[in-house]
Amino acid sequence: MTEKTELFNSLKKKVADTLRGRLRRDEKLRAVCRLLKGNVSYYDWVGFYLVDKTRSRELVLGPYEGEPTEHTRIPFGTGVCGQAAERKQTFLVQDVSKETNYLSCSKNVKSEIVVPLLRRGAVVGELDVDSHEPSPFTEEDEAFLKRIAEMTSNLL
Repeated sequence: MTEKTELFNSLKKKVADTLRGRLRRDEKLRAVCRLLKGNVSYYDWVGFYLVDKTRSRELVLGPYEGEPTEHTRIPFGTGVCGQAAERKQTFLVQDVSKETNYLSCSKNVKSEIVVPLLRRGAVVGELDVDSHEPSPFTEEDEAFLKRIAEMTSNLL
């Protein structure tokens, strides 16, 4: 077992413990962000965008850890986050400078992975991870973040 595999297994257990805890929903989501950002060196911004129940097909920024972002609302289809929501699929972008429909949260972001949170087949939110490193994400990151998305989608 690799060091990364051990780290991800440990983090999955900590996330599960957090989600079972007595914190309120947003506190749990923020704690998950803190765990991921604080333990994976190239996860420089970790946050949740949640489907706005009062507006059709729009994401609203939820709990996150990292630099502030001006992108607090994102329509489905716009940017990497909006595309992931529109298509209900994970987007892994190893070089954001090559994305034509990219919404820049920070000049420091070089790569991004966005995993939709699905509940009963509908998008209820997404987990967004930005990195200041180019091409840091592996298949193992994608599988790990998909599992975290499955675990947290039950809160929404």
